[in-house]
Amino acid sequence: MKTNIGVFFGGRSTEHEISVISASQAMAAIDREKYDVTPIYITKQGRWFTGPELFEIANYRDPKALVAKCTEVYMQPTYGDYNLYKAKRSLFGGNGVLTRLDVVIPVLHGSNGEDGTFEGILESIGIPFAGCNVLASANGMDKITMKMILAAGGVPVVDYVWFTDKQWFSQRDSLIDSIETKLGYPVIIKPANLGSSVGIGSAHNRAELLDRVADAERYSTRIIVEHMLADMQEINCSVLGDCNDYSMSVLEEPIKSADFLTYEEKYCGGGKGSKGMQRSLKRIPADLPEQTTERIRFLAGETFRILSCHGVSRVDVMIDKSDGNIYVNEINTIPGSLSFYLWEASGISFPKLMDRLVELAVKRKRELELKTVSYDQNIFAMGGGVKGGIKK
Repeated sequence: MKTNIGVFFGGRSTEHEISVISASQAMAAIDREKYDVTPIYITKQGRWFTGPELFEIANYRDPKALVAKCTEVYMQPTYGDYNLYKAKRSLFGGNGVLTRLDVVIPVLHGSNGEDGTFEGILESIGIPFAGCNVLASANGMDKITMKMILAAGGVPVVDYVWFTDKQWFSQRDSLIDSIETKLGYPVIIKPANLGSSVGIGSAHNRAELLDRVADAERYSTRIIVEHMLADMQEINCSVLGDCNDYSMSVLEEPIKSADFLTYEEKYCGGGKGSKGMQRSLKRIPADLPEQTTERIRFLAGETFRILSCHGVSRVDVMIDKSDGNIYVNEINTIPGSLSFYLWEASGISFPKLMDRLVELAVKRKRELELKTVSYDQNIFAMGGGVKGGIKK
């Protein structure tokens, strides 16, 4: 019997459509001689659906018509229950089990998916899944927490100031003073927990700062303002494995036209017929001196290790061309297109990448089963737990 891979995608996220593209690419790359594939599409309203119509990306032009042809499903939050159940069943529909999943590959970009929310569901069920666990996902998604952890681990990051939306309302003057004193202009303003350049903007003066923070507040309660390098070169590197055994891909240099790579440049540029991050304009491999290349690959691996990542990630770094200093900008724990194009350039085909993700999921599950999570003893049966309680 073939292993049944459940691929989850879509979700309640500003990156919903990009997730659909990435998942479509991933499912097409899975070797059907070795695996069965069950697509599970999470709508923007948070409902789960499955069905063969989900394999055809053209169907997503009309989401309502698409889900009308599919079956609504759910999983029970019961440890060890890997079944996918029909949400609606007939009076004599049995137990409602539609299929049983063996491994899950989440391809959920952004909030409510890449941030540990969905990973918590999978960990509660206990099903093997590829990618970061709750802790690594949450830390990798939040740009503030991520930079704190990386800086503590000796990984260089640019100077920044962070605050909540409520702090911006009540302490705006002091925060502006801190930004202008510590960072100076220009700066980059970002929602702390979004990707795909959503809500990101640059400011070259106070008026622009106020406008950009107002925009970022639409997407997140936590905002980060970073020093913007005047002459910056952006380089990306993918990392594959787990935090104890990982490898780095060749490097890519995204081609941007402004202060930062926009959503449109990431997903709407490039050649005809390409989709997702594969479509963005880039140089692979990046044209860099060997010493610089190895330094970036080392920092990408350190970022992956320090954050205890798993599966495939992409680490984005910045080179200050004025002095050659290199800074880690962020990590994408579920990168667009799963960074398959970087691994193809590194000698690993997309089908082999998907094989590796399945292997990593099963390996982690096997290792976790060796750990103690509860005790067999019942302290209540032994007369314990009475002290301080109510006695009758």
